[in-house]
Amino acid sequence: MQSKRLTLAVVATAIALAGFVAGSALHENAAPVARQLSDHLIAPAGAALPASLDGQPLPSLAPMLERVTPAVVNINTKTRVRVRRDPFFEHFFGLPDMPRERVQQSLGSGVIVDAAKGYVLTNNHVVEGADDVSVTLADGRTLTGTLIGTDPDTDLAVLKIPAERLSALPLANSSQLRVGDFVVAVGNPFGLGQTVTSGIVSALGRTGLGGRGYQNFIQTDASINPGNSGGPLVDLRGNLVGINSMIFSPSGGNVGIGFAIPSDLVAQVMRQLVEFGTVKRGALGVEVQDITPELARLLNLGDARGAVVARVRSGSPASRAGLVAGDTILSLDGKPVRGAQELHNLEGLTPTGSKVTLGILRDGKPLTLTTTLEAPTVRSVTGESLDPRLAGAQIADQADSQRQALGGVAVTRVAEGSRAYANGLRSGDLIAAVNQRDIGGVDDLEQVLQRRTRQLLLTVVRGQNAFFLLVE
Repeated sequence: MQSKRLTLAVVATAIALAGFVAGSALHENAAPVARQLSDHLIAPAGAALPASLDGQPLPSLAPMLERVTPAVVNINTKTRVRVRRDPFFEHFFGLPDMPRERVQQSLGSGVIVDAAKGYVLTNNHVVEGADDVSVTLADGRTLTGTLIGTDPDTDLAVLKIPAERLSALPLANSSQLRVGDFVVAVGNPFGLGQTVTSGIVSALGRTGLGGRGYQNFIQTDASINPGNSGGPLVDLRGNLVGINSMIFSPSGGNVGIGFAIPSDLVAQVMRQLVEFGTVKRGALGVEVQDITPELARLLNLGDARGAVVARVRSGSPASRAGLVAGDTILSLDGKPVRGAQELHNLEGLTPTGSKVTLGILRDGKPLTLTTTLEAPTVRSVTGESLDPRLAGAQIADQADSQRQALGGVAVTRVAEGSRAYANGLRSGDLIAAVNQRDIGGVDDLEQVLQRRTRQLLLTVVRGQNAFFLLVE
C-alpha cells in the first residue's frame, strides 16, 4: 500500500509539472484521473510509469535535453608549473634529480554558442593560465581548444574548436527571467561526466559576492558543484539564460545556492572578446556609493534609487560633463541605475568612445548631462620618485573595477632588500591613506608627499587586514 501511495504521488507531481509547462492550470478532470489511477495502478513498486495518461504523454524534460546536451562540453586544462629545486636537499638525502616542472590539471564545463564558427563559452577561471585546453563533446570527440579571449572581470572566456558537426544553444533574453522560473543546469561536476540538475530562479541581480569586477548574477537552487563552472543554465525551452560560475558553500559542495552570469551580460562580453580578444571598457571617472537613509535625507532624494557621486576625478568624462560630488545618477543611456554596482556594470560594459546620456538629481531637481566614455587611465610611478623612503616600490592607480570598493593606490612590486621592503611594504598592499588623509590615486599621493612631511604614516590594507605602517 505504501508503494501504491508513492507511485500516485509521483504521477500527481508529473501532472502538476505538465500543467506548468503548458502554461495553464491543472486539467479540471485531474481529480477523477487520480481516482482512476487509484483503481488501476496496482503494479509492484519497481514498475515503470505508463507512457501516457488519458491519451496524453507524461511530462518530461528529456525532449528538451536531447537538443541541449549535444551543445554542452567538458573542458580539461593542463598548466605547466615550474618546480623550485633544492640541490643540497636532494644530494643530502640521495634523491634522484627531481622534475623541473609539474603539470596541473583542472576540469570544467562549457557550451557551444556558434556551431558554424566553433565558438565555446566557459568561465575565465576554468582556462586561466592553461597551456593546453582539451574540449570533449557529448558524442565523445576530444578537440583542441584555442583561446580567443578572456575577461577576468566577468569571469568569461571564449574558445574556438574545429566547426565540424557541432550543435549550439541560442541565447535567451535573460532580462525576461522572473524569480520562480524553472531552470536546468548542465555540466561536468567532479569530473563525473555530463550531468543534469534542475531548480528555479531563486533571485536576480545578485551583487557584492566578492572576487568579480562586474556582477549581476542569477541565483538558482539547481545543483551546481565544482566542475559545473562554465556550463549552461537553460530555461525549459532549452535556451541559454546563464553561464554557471560560482557557488556559495561553507562545505565546498552544493547547498542550493549557485550563481550564473546572465545571458544578456554574456552576449555583450562575447561580442567584444570575439572582435578584440579583450573587453574595452569605458569609464565615467567617478566614485559612487549606494543611497542610505541618511544620504537620502541629507541630499533631499526622497525615495529615489541611484548612485550618489562621492568623487569626480579631474579631467575625466564625468568632470567634463559637469558632474559634481553630491549628484545622484539615476540612469545611463535610459537604463535605470539602482546602485553603485549597477552603474559600475553599465559603464564598464559600454565600449570606449560611446556617447552616453546621464540622468541625475541635483538639489532635488532632475538634470540631463551627456559625455563620451573613455578608457580609464592608470598611472604607475616608482616609489623613489615620490619619496626616498618608498624606494624600491612600484605604485599604481587601482584598476577601475577595484576603485568602486575602496580608494587608495596599489603597491604592484617591492624589490627585496629595498628601503620600502625594509619599511614593511609588500607587493599587493593597498595604501589607503597617508598621515590619515584618504588617497584616491597616484595624483593624490603625489600632492601629499610634495610637502615632504617628517612623519610618513601609511594606512595599509593587506588581504582582509588594515593597519598603520610608520615609514622611516
